[in-house]
Amino acid sequence: MSKIAFIGLGNMGAPMAANLLKAGHSLKVFDLVTQSVATLVEKGAQGAASAAQAVEDAEIVITMLPASKHVEALYLGEKGLLMQCPKNALIIDCSTIAADSARRVAEAAAQRGLSMIDAPVSGGTGGAIAGTLTFIVGGHTSDLERARAILEKMGKNIFHAGAAGAGQVAKIANNMLLGIAMAGTAEALALGVANGLDPKVLSEIISKSSGCNWSIEKYNPWPGVMENVPASKGYAGGFGVDLMLKDLGLASEAAISTGSVIALGELARNLFALHSAQGNGQLDFSSIVDLIKREP
Repeated sequence: MSKIAFIGLGNMGAPMAANLLKAGHSLKVFDLVTQSVATLVEKGAQGAASAAQAVEDAEIVITMLPASKHVEALYLGEKGLLMQCPKNALIIDCSTIAADSARRVAEAAAQRGLSMIDAPVSGGTGGAIAGTLTFIVGGHTSDLERARAILEKMGKNIFHAGAAGAGQVAKIANNMLLGIAMAGTAEALALGVANGLDPKVLSEIISKSSGCNWSIEKYNPWPGVMENVPASKGYAGGFGVDLMLKDLGLASEAAISTGSVIALGELARNLFALHSAQGNGQLDFSSIVDLIKREP
């Protein structure tokens, strides 16, 4: 069993770390929210007072942070984590960040003689809890193979997208499509309900028809249609509106850098930006239906 440092214990990181504990790995954990650390300690992890302390004797370092600025601030610089990690450590960054940021950190890691992969995830909090996440990996094949046994304890699907940063590009493309699909699903359900249809019946019809998608089938945005999803829990938990907005912003930056056309991606970004501006940034992203549906 590996000695693992896990930094970032939010809605995704905490259940991922818990699954590693269940698999018998030794975990030292750190998060700026002390209660998050305490919760993992109760499950068998060792708490750390700082990120540097967490990685002191780590064989594997896993980070799950909100954005590019957090990853770069953690790893880079004279006092960055790359200067604290043991020489033989493998770094696995599961954050969703800009591909250029992932490449910068990976290059700095290589200069220190460290191995690093970017491994953003798909599957939401439900997948994190169940250990069925999809990992989308960028980096050297040999480093992925070294990480595989660890990733398999947290996920069901592991894809090698290419060199450093490629995992981020694939994740950003996926999440752009997810944002578009969720907004479209919300529009379709709102249209049906406004014209007298039962949202549960309409969802069943769509799920067996050509409009079927993950949002309608696994993460329905209409309250009361599906159990155990954020829509039936006041849109609490899950994948926040502001996180979706961040990912759509990353897609926009990537499109600008390559001259790519993402007309629907930009429309989705504007919708989520408006929804966030109305005070809904911390709600699950499926709450976009509230921006769209007609009030009775």
